[in-house]
Amino acid sequence: MAYDAALSDFERFEFTHDPYTRPVYRKGAGPAVIVIHEMPGLHPLVLDFARTLVGEGMTVFCPSLFGRPGKPVGVGYLVGELLTTLCIRREFTAWSGDRSSPIVDWLKALARHAHQDCGGKGVGAVGMCFTGGFALAMMTEPVVTAPVLSQPSLPLGGKNRAGIDLSPEEISCARRRFADEGLSAIGLRFNGDPNVPDERFDRYEQEFGDKFERWDIDPADAKPYPGMKNPHSVLTLNLKGDGATKAAEQRLIAFFKAATGAVL
Repeated sequence: MAYDAALSDFERFEFTHDPYTRPVYRKGAGPAVIVIHEMPGLHPLVLDFARTLVGEGMTVFCPSLFGRPGKPVGVGYLVGELLTTLCIRREFTAWSGDRSSPIVDWLKALARHAHQDCGGKGVGAVGMCFTGGFALAMMTEPVVTAPVLSQPSLPLGGKNRAGIDLSPEEISCARRRFADEGLSAIGLRFNGDPNVPDERFDRYEQEFGDKFERWDIDPADAKPYPGMKNPHSVLTLNLKGDGATKAAEQRLIAFFKAATGAVL
């Protein structure tokens, strides 16, 4: 109960799509954006980013996939949740490239639900960190029209520096939709982030060309966060009130508005 205040202005509901049931926190009016939280969970700064989208005329759907909703980030919490997710949770594929995580099917079902409920031209989706690549994998669902990859960190491991968590079929689908529907994707990272190697963004460019809008942000533009040696979380922990991270946030707002039909 100690963390519920951070979620008090959101509506909570349970969403089920076999074999998973997860809580989802909803807020706003207008077309939908799925905000997929980073490690270690749906923390207050992810919720602040979601509120920013609400203020721009969108409805946010914030699923809780791991961690304790509303709990602030701390080193112990981060390490503990990462180990639990890697060692126990089977809905995530962390160490192997060329395939997406099983939870992506659940997220696509949530996008269908959100689009049916909210209307608009389509649904935006943003993944962060551990979930960073999920938004692009969701493009096999036709209602998803605006994927954003913020510091996509999977697959893990040195051998996977150029790896992406997309199957060949998902890559082909995204390419086809980018070409046929005039869509695109945005990727965000800090230069030098060991969790998001240069080679990974090079691979996205190789696969999608100019349909992948690449943002490599100078770490000097990051807001420091206690206990974090290297800036990582572009839209949350390391978001500043001005400079490149704020410009990235504003670019996403415009991207989501154009692809979903959101208006104030």
